[in-house]
Amino acid sequence: MSIREVLSISTGRATSDGAGVRLTRLFGGAAPEQFDPFLMLDEFGSDDPDEYLAGFPPHPHRGFETITYMIEGRMRHEDHLGNVGLLESGGVQWMTAARGVIHSEMPQQEHGVMRGFQLWLNLPAKSKLDDPDYRDFMPAEIPRITLPSGIEAVVIAGRLVAEGVDQPGAVQRPDTEPQLFDLNLPAGGSIEPQLVDGHRLLLYVFEGEITVAGKRLAKNKLARLSEHGSLHLASSEGARVLLLAGRPIREPIVQYGPFVMNSREEIEQALRDFRAGALTG
Repeated sequence: MSIREVLSISTGRATSDGAGVRLTRLFGGAAPEQFDPFLMLDEFGSDDPDEYLAGFPPHPHRGFETITYMIEGRMRHEDHLGNVGLLESGGVQWMTAARGVIHSEMPQQEHGVMRGFQLWLNLPAKSKLDDPDYRDFMPAEIPRITLPSGIEAVVIAGRLVAEGVDQPGAVQRPDTEPQLFDLNLPAGGSIEPQLVDGHRLLLYVFEGEITVAGKRLAKNKLARLSEHGSLHLASSEGARVLLLAGRPIREPIVQYGPFVMNSREEIEQALRDFRAGALTG
């Protein structure tokens, strides 16, 4: 059986977003087709309130989904639909912007650590102008399992199949069929999760280091792997890894800030709608 090969290893770049929140952009913007169906992944993590307190005041989105995984901290969501939610440590916010959402994400703490990830997941052309949707998942609603080998897994989306365990995640999505796992490998641990051939695969190590396909992947490194074959992850000293997999949409990707559509004309329409106050209606 073939194994998935490492196609590239990269390091994110420091940037800021919202009203000045410091974060690391692990990918996003340039050459988006290589990450399809994923558009962007940001990591945020600081114990300095000056780096996160300003938060993300009201801003628009159209054409994709946002997934926020809060490892530590508290963030309040409000949007034009009247949704209000509190994202707490261990929780997940899954928002389908589709036709359009205007929302804010503001910290609900004045000190301590705020740490987590935000992922942008594309929508196919047929779904980009659907009705928006939103849901907060409390930590207790997200499966957290310990495999026979001692590996701890947070199964956010898709299904984790490994070591005789078949665990569905909190979210199942059509078309892109995303798998999103937080895997905590103990020292000497290894795992061979079953993945669908033809699906894009990304691995991000945010604690420790792993070996995959004969290559060492150190902390803060992102690997993009081939779309076919098996996967074997191992860690001699322990590691925590974010695993992203999904079915590529293979449609044109045209992005302008918070709008992601299939053509320049659709982007221009999104801008006109936003300026006219009709983005969400």
